[in-house]
Amino acid sequence: MTAKGIYLYGIVPNFYGTTQFQSLENSGVSAITYQNISAIISDSESEGLENLDRESLAQLLVHHQRTIEELQSKGFNMIIPMQLGTIFNSKEEILNVLANGHAVIIETLKKIEYLTEIDLVATWADFTKVLNDIAELPDVRELKQEMLQNSDIIKKVDQYKMGMFIQEILSEKNKSVELKILDALSPFGIDIRMHEVMNDQMITNSAFLINRNKQDKFEQAINELDETFKGALNFKMVGPLPCYSFYTLEIHELNPDKVVQAKKDLELGAETSESAIKKAYLEKAKLFHPDAHLKNGDDENFNRINTAYHTLLDYSAAVRQSSKKDNFSLALDNVNENLILVKVKE
Repeated sequence: MTAKGIYLYGIVPNFYGTTQFQSLENSGVSAITYQNISAIISDSESEGLENLDRESLAQLLVHHQRTIEELQSKGFNMIIPMQLGTIFNSKEEILNVLANGHAVIIETLKKIEYLTEIDLVATWADFTKVLNDIAELPDVRELKQEMLQNSDIIKKVDQYKMGMFIQEILSEKNKSVELKILDALSPFGIDIRMHEVMNDQMITNSAFLINRNKQDKFEQAINELDETFKGALNFKMVGPLPCYSFYTLEIHELNPDKVVQAKKDLELGAETSESAIKKAYLEKAKLFHPDAHLKNGDDENFNRINTAYHTLLDYSAAVRQSSKKDNFSLALDNVNENLILVKVKE
């Protein structure tokens, strides 16, 4: 199948040796270099995430992460992962991204120089026992006795109430245990990101940003937790990983027509600044905000200027990537030069 684009996995600094970059050839990827940074890429047969079904999306995620982690195993410790499904039509477009986002990329590389991510999942080793223990709690047994007072069979509505009551107790128990885990591990982490738990048996699904030289102490702390809970929990640690949860880059391509329209909506001149954008927005908001005018609020116009405000803030951020000046132009020719916004995913 003919390649439809170029897939961007991540960005690395160029101080790695020639031999190390040559090793990429055996990984099915290559590098596009701009000044002191390189984009790690491969040909792609996919046009974008919007055309993928769930199974194909899951396969892409596995391939995306495996490729980045293989790069790390080859010694590219300083790699900034790109958002899943970042695809371009040409090398020129990627070079444009590297040029526009150069300052942001360099700043991020400096931040992750000595850092790595460790993901931790903790689950109950014997979930049935946990539920049975909850069922024997005095409050639960008392509620059950109340439900059986008028009948030998618990009605469906009472079953629902009982289930909700047990769910509440379990949630509190899981949260209490999770806090103990986080308290024990937080001294070794710079930051923590909490991911969604998949089911009631899972207590925590956490990502820890740590200094590489503290990895051994972090693992030792997990072993000590295992001893503290006397095997009641199963701990699964994955890492070291690239800093997926903390420093993934995403790219926004701004629409020039929307930028120009936003300028009109906020009645700004050909040259403006971020402070001028905020001032114009606040003045307009006073006219249309529903909370300020309970009877005469204009939702349509308020939403319009709110959209304009955020569009111009993104444009301002795109301009500041390459310019430190407070003022910038909103003339169409200048707008067309600042349509790529590179930022760390929030």
